[in-house]
Amino acid sequence: MALLRRRRNPEGRMSLGDHLRELRRRLVIAAIAVALGSVVGWLQYDWLLTTLTEPLRVVSHQRAGSLVGINFGGVTSAFSIKLKVSMFVGVLLASPVWLYELWAFIVPGLTRREKRTAVGFICAAVPLFLGGCYLAHWALPKAVEVLLGFTPTGAVNLTNASDYLTFVIRFILAFGLAFLLPVLLVALNVAHVLPAHVMLKGWRPAVMLIFVFAAMMTPTPDAWTMIALALPMVGLYFGAYGVALLLDRRRARHEPEWTHVADDEASSL
Repeated sequence: MALLRRRRNPEGRMSLGDHLRELRRRLVIAAIAVALGSVVGWLQYDWLLTTLTEPLRVVSHQRAGSLVGINFGGVTSAFSIKLKVSMFVGVLLASPVWLYELWAFIVPGLTRREKRTAVGFICAAVPLFLGGCYLAHWALPKAVEVLLGFTPTGAVNLTNASDYLTFVIRFILAFGLAFLLPVLLVALNVAHVLPAHVMLKGWRPAVMLIFVFAAMMTPTPDAWTMIALALPMVGLYFGAYGVALLLDRRRARHEPEWTHVADDEASSL
């Protein structure tokens, strides 16, 4: 960052090249953190695979031992699946790192007081992301049960292992990333891009978009899985509005009076 500070122009702004170099640096740091977390996933792969495929065993038990499970169809599929699951765990374990790097890139050049917000960002973003992943893990058995319920009587469900685990990973990450919505909104507010009154004014289309997003991210045809994702997101949206409102009021108290005067109006000065 010292090198980037020296390359700022006289107005204190970074050039496009500096922004790209900053993005590359933060991506490298995040990638290293994910790689280190993937090592843990690699070592704990057997337990992770058992946990992720538990919904299939539950369905098999409900069907009185009918054939339900995953199938490793190719010679290299076992290795590629182990690598995929390990990287998934790496993303989860490295979430404090890549979430911080995301924050630091979106909101650069903060004052000393505003930099303290980064600590609050991490303290809020990591539990929200992991909480969303946990909610997905809780909803996953019901989603698998509903989807496999369309299997005709007497048929078997030997699902391709890669397809099943891709579905599970996307399902969990979709919930986790969805729960980062309030943090993103607050970050935009801190960056002076999204005032609180704009968030309140647009709450109706925001709620509609949240339900559309939840319907797209939940693969099951039943409504309860969609509602399980949409309702917490709506609550988090209004929670983000409350935080943004407090931040706007605090900034307004510290701004000089002349900043609120229109361009064609004479100030008291």
